[in-house]
Amino acid sequence: MKISILDDYHDTLRTLACFEKLQDHDVTMWTDHVQDVTALAERLKETEALVLIWERTQIRAPLLERLDKLKLISQRSVYPHIDIGACTRRGVIVSSNQHATTPSYAAAELTWGLVLAAARQIPQQMAALQSGQWQIGIGSTLRGKIMGVWGYGRIGKVVAARCIDRGRHRSQHTGNSRSRR
Repeated sequence: MKISILDDYHDTLRTLACFEKLQDHDVTMWTDHVQDVTALAERLKETEALVLIWERTQIRAPLLERLDKLKLISQRSVYPHIDIGACTRRGVIVSSNQHATTPSYAAAELTWGLVLAAARQIPQQMAALQSGQWQIGIGSTLRGKIMGVWGYGRIGKVVAARCIDRGRHRSQHTGNSRSRR
């Protein structure tokens, strides 16, 4: 099967253990983003299965009409960028895992990175170092602080759990008064 994977900017999919499952297929990785319909149609003209890891590339009827061999589109998450009606008319299956019950550890870790950077003034400290200065302050500790988490879903639950792990009190709100914790 001819598989094209779009927008893998850092060429990371090849490093995943599951990538070995594709070894018997003809896989082309595209590490740059192209939205021009003519350029995309040329790139994807032999593609049978299209794997999208971002929601950036618009997969609309004008493109789909030029992809006669396309049978499957696989998308990891939501798919507002895919014209489902055009796919249905052309017999292209769209497969997506909304992963509503899967915790988003990566997003929660990035959230904590931003929280720590803000509390400890890491961007300002780095700017000072790069300009030849030394430490411009020490920031503040998070220990014993109260952290509010707005939204207690896939990301918020993991962020809130890290609050407890690090000795902080937490308060979260889901938007539903019965769900306050």
